[in-house]
Amino acid sequence: YGRDMDATLRFIHDKFKKLPEILEANERALRAGWAFGETTELFGLSYQVESATLPAGTYRNIMGNQAMAWGLMTAAHLSKKELFYGSYPITPASDILHELCKYKNYGVCTVQAEDEIAAVCAALGAAYGGSMAVTTSSGPGIALKAEAMGLAVMIELPMLVIDVQRGGPSTGLPTKTEQADLLQLLFGRNGEAPIPVLAACSPGDCFDTAIEAWRIATQFMVPVVILSDGYIANGAEPWLIPDVTSMAPIEIQHPSSKSGEQFLPYSRDENLARPWAIPGVAELMHRVGGLEKQDGTGNVSYDAENHQKMVHLRAQKVANVAQAIPLQEVRGPEEGELLVLSWGGTYGACHTAVQTALKAGRSVAHCHLRHMNPFPSNLGEILGRYESVLVPELNLGQLRMLIRAKYLIDAVGFNKVKGKPFSVVELVAKIEEMTAGAAGG
Repeated sequence: YGRDMDATLRFIHDKFKKLPEILEANERALRAGWAFGETTELFGLSYQVESATLPAGTYRNIMGNQAMAWGLMTAAHLSKKELFYGSYPITPASDILHELCKYKNYGVCTVQAEDEIAAVCAALGAAYGGSMAVTTSSGPGIALKAEAMGLAVMIELPMLVIDVQRGGPSTGLPTKTEQADLLQLLFGRNGEAPIPVLAACSPGDCFDTAIEAWRIATQFMVPVVILSDGYIANGAEPWLIPDVTSMAPIEIQHPSSKSGEQFLPYSRDENLARPWAIPGVAELMHRVGGLEKQDGTGNVSYDAENHQKMVHLRAQKVANVAQAIPLQEVRGPEEGELLVLSWGGTYGACHTAVQTALKAGRSVAHCHLRHMNPFPSNLGEILGRYESVLVPELNLGQLRMLIRAKYLIDAVGFNKVKGKPFSVVELVAKIEEMTAGAAGG
C-alpha cells in the first residue's frame, strides 16, 4: 500500500540529527524501499492508506495497559482518593503495574504481592481503610482471587478487579488474546455473588472504562470488574488527551461521628448502598467479615429470612446499576435483517465489517456492549427489532449463551479461539452469508 513518507522522514531526521552518516543511511534505505514497493510487480493490487479524520485536539499514541493505568489515576484524582494497587505479575496485565510504579509521588501506592490471593486481599484491606483499591490479573490469577472477590461482595466495599484476558485454560496462551473469562467473572464465586462487569473496547477506551467503573463502585458500594484482553492491552491508537478539569467529580460522602446516635453500617441509601465508614472515626466502630450480616446492624446473622433478604438486596443493588448507565446505542438501521452484537476488543473489526456490508447494500446494524452485567435496560427491546442476531466472540459463545437465556433470542454465534483477533474479511463473509436475501445474492 502507499503512504506518504514525510512523517517517517521527519522522525528519522529528529532521531539521528546528531549522527549525519546514520541519518543519511536510514533515509537512503527508506527511499530505496519506497521505490521498490512502487515499482515491483509482485502484487496485483495496491492500497492507499488515507489520513484518518479525527476531531480537533491534542493527540498522543497510547497503549491499552497504559491507558488503563492513567484512567485509574484520573479516577483517584476525581474522587480525591489515594490509589492503592495490589498486584502479582502476570502476562498480559503486568504493564499496568509497571506504569503505575512511576507515579509513587502522585498519590499512587503499588504493592507487588507474593501471590494473587495476597494481592486481592491487600486491595480489599485498602478499600476498608478508605482508599481507591484496585487489583489486576489475567484468567488464571482471577481464579485464585475468586474467594476474596466474594468477600468483597459480602462486606460491600468498592474495589476494582481488572482482568486482562489471554488464551486459556490453565497457563494456556499467555501472549495471545481471547475473550473466554466472561462467565468466570460473572459466576465464578460461591453463592449468589453478583458483580457489575464492564468491558473496554479499545486501548483508548480503557481510560474511560476505568473511570466509569470506579464511579459505579463508589455509587453502589460494590466491587466492579473491568475486562480487557491481550489485543487491547498491547494495542495502540491515537488518543485525544482529555481535559481533566472538565470531567465530573466522583462524589464520595463518608459518614462522620453520629454524636451518640447508633451507627448502622448496613443501612441503605436510594441505591441500596451502605455507608463507607472509615476505621478510626469516633462512634462509627463496626465489624466486617464473610459471615452473613443482619440487615442494618451488620451483626452476624443465621436467620433464614434475613439471609434471603440480604441475598436479594445485594442482587438488586447490582441490577440497579442498569438505571445509572447510558442506554445502549445502535450504529446502522434501527431495525432490519441482522444485528451484529459484539463486546470487548472485537469492536474495531466488527465496526469496519458492518460499515463495509452497509456500503454493499446489506441490511445490517452494529451494537457493541460495554456493560456486560447488568446489561443496558433497553438491550432486550433492541434485540427484538432484528430478524437475526450474530454474536462474534473470541470464545465458544459465552455472550451468546447469556443473551439466549435472558432475552430468549435465538442468537447465532461466530466463534474463534485461535489466539488471534477477528479479521474484517471473515466477518464480512459471515454477514453476507446471513443477509444474502437483502442484497439479492
